[in-house]
Amino acid sequence: MRILIVDDSTYIRSSLKTLLEQHGYNVVGEAKNGEMAIDLTMELKPDVITLDNILPDMTGLDVLKTINTNDFDLYVIMISAVGQQSAIVEAKENGAKHYLVKPFDNSELLSILKELDEET
Repeated sequence: MRILIVDDSTYIRSSLKTLLEQHGYNVVGEAKNGEMAIDLTMELKPDVITLDNILPDMTGLDVLKTINTNDFDLYVIMISAVGQQSAIVEAKENGAKHYLVKPFDNSELLSILKELDEET
């Protein structure tokens, strides 16, 4: 499973990368903004993207809409401090499979990935 981490926080990206790699996942790239996320998605073709909703140049929802319009077959997990129900609903309507609100329990993310791994 190839994973792209998208978050403007270097600390969050590093923490997620360490967590995922310790559990045997292949982190193929990291993006600190939306434009980079879209470019890396096209270049690296990851299976999974962890996507923050608050990015410096656009929202995670904007990234999600752009990725969906390009017909990528992705499993998107939104991870954001924005936990309003409207943001969660909009993300899921635009293709996000899960929406985790920061701070979240690492075991929750690992459980999602384990289930996905077992399905493929």
